[in-house]
Amino acid sequence: MLSDCPSLTSLGYQTMESNMTIVRPEYFIISGFSGIPHVNYYYLFLLVLYIVSVVENGVVMALICFDQSLKTPKYIAVFNLAFVDVVGSSALVPKVIDTFWFDHKYISYSNCLTYLFFYYVILTMQSLNLALLSFDRLIAITFPLRYQIIVILKTMFSLVAVCWIIAILVNLIVVGLLTRLSYCRSVVINSYFCDHGPLYRLACNDNRPNHIISIVLPVLIIWAPLLFILISYMCIGAALAKIAGVQDRMKAFKTCSAHIMLVIIYYLPILVTFSVAAKMPRNARIISLSLAAVIPPALNPLIYVLQTQEIKLSLKKVFKRMRQSKILLK
Repeated sequence: MLSDCPSLTSLGYQTMESNMTIVRPEYFIISGFSGIPHVNYYYLFLLVLYIVSVVENGVVMALICFDQSLKTPKYIAVFNLAFVDVVGSSALVPKVIDTFWFDHKYISYSNCLTYLFFYYVILTMQSLNLALLSFDRLIAITFPLRYQIIVILKTMFSLVAVCWIIAILVNLIVVGLLTRLSYCRSVVINSYFCDHGPLYRLACNDNRPNHIISIVLPVLIIWAPLLFILISYMCIGAALAKIAGVQDRMKAFKTCSAHIMLVIIYYLPILVTFSVAAKMPRNARIISLSLAAVIPPALNPLIYVLQTQEIKLSLKKVFKRMRQSKILLK
């Protein structure tokens, strides 16, 4: 059976640390979407979403790079979000396709931990980036006269760098704690990737530090940024209430509409899934979490194109140049 370890010599190796034997397997088996009827259609759906996500986010990044009018602090954060979405989708979807569509369910111990690290860094950055965008809107609406002084390119670059450092350090701790675990029973990960929770629960030695970090991690990468976003919009709401004209309020609020939609699309599936996780069948939970990982990157650029006037104008410029080029070629 896949869930049994035949022997330490055939499955892994041992290291001695402070008179304690650590059993590290040569590989893990990702069980993923087992038992789901017509699952190949779902893999095809994920592939389509991935292609859409890469194209859309690539367009947004290209517009920000080449259009001087978009080289502002706000669009530094938008560019970073698009970059994170592309990297996150590229880390997840091709690996899922390779693992399950082509039946490559074995992954080495070191590759599993590396994959987990990079995926969780991206997950952390997606959440922190939404908090960065809410900070931008908070300053723009509550301190409009000081916005150009407070939120400058250097400030936004520094904040993005700090977010990356936090994401990397937090997830280095997560992976570091996993390396002290011993696996002497099952090596089957009940998820669609090297997920932290299913992975540490396989350990046969003391995994309490990992259990603690599994509680702390969502607080750091999901709840804390979400709380900051909610507080930001409470302050924004208070600032808008002081504006006399209804039309002025709506105009100011419209600048936040794209960001609010991004927050809802990112956090709502995660919160719903985790709130009913205990009652959900295993496969339903896996599908819900995988959709929560791939749908936001595909929708985020579309929202910014439709909701943000600057992006619309930039796209119109590109199409105009393309039409002019075709006319000249004729």
